[in-house]
Amino acid sequence: MKSIEVKGSLRTETGKKSAHELRRNNTVPCVLYGAKKDENGNTSVTHFAVPVENLRKLVYTPHIYIVDLNIDGKIYNAIMKEIQFHPVSDKILHIDFYEINEANPIAMEVPVQLEGLAEGVKAGGKLVLQIRKLKVKALYNVIPERMVINVTNLALGKTIKVGDLHYDNMELLNAKDAVVCAVKLTRAARGAQAAAAK
Repeated sequence: MKSIEVKGSLRTETGKKSAHELRRNNTVPCVLYGAKKDENGNTSVTHFAVPVENLRKLVYTPHIYIVDLNIDGKIYNAIMKEIQFHPVSDKILHIDFYEINEANPIAMEVPVQLEGLAEGVKAGGKLVLQIRKLKVKALYNVIPERMVINVTNLALGKTIKVGDLHYDNMELLNAKDAVVCAVKLTRAARGAQAAAAK
């Protein structure tokens, strides 16, 4: 997986008023949830802020990244866990990051990439990707940039479900019966089938 550096600075104040002020200055309030827990079993939380410009390559991309978070010179390895956008303007309102612990699996969504020419497409069907990202749980250094699915043997009217997929050292968290991709009958394929049946 590729990595990307994001520079931010610690927030001295938290709360709605402070967050509103940051957004007015084109800065996004963020939270980093630590990999380790304190003696009371609580996850450490770091509040920081990042200029919008520093987030563009991370947010507006089809790629997934390990994030090298540089908060006032201290580096944390993290993943972007959750992002909130304004419902009207689509501006970034808030981002949650999770610090990576090399010994603990993480869960993240990974883009799906279909490869091969499906048998059903050769027969006149249309290949449809229904799940664009699969939710994967694994050690971060095992997670690929893409979940590659070979569709060469996928026949007309057939599907590939999450339960049909298997990857070494990775657990898929989507529902087993969720359809990832399918070869759907087109009108032309239906006509050809009807003609062949006569």
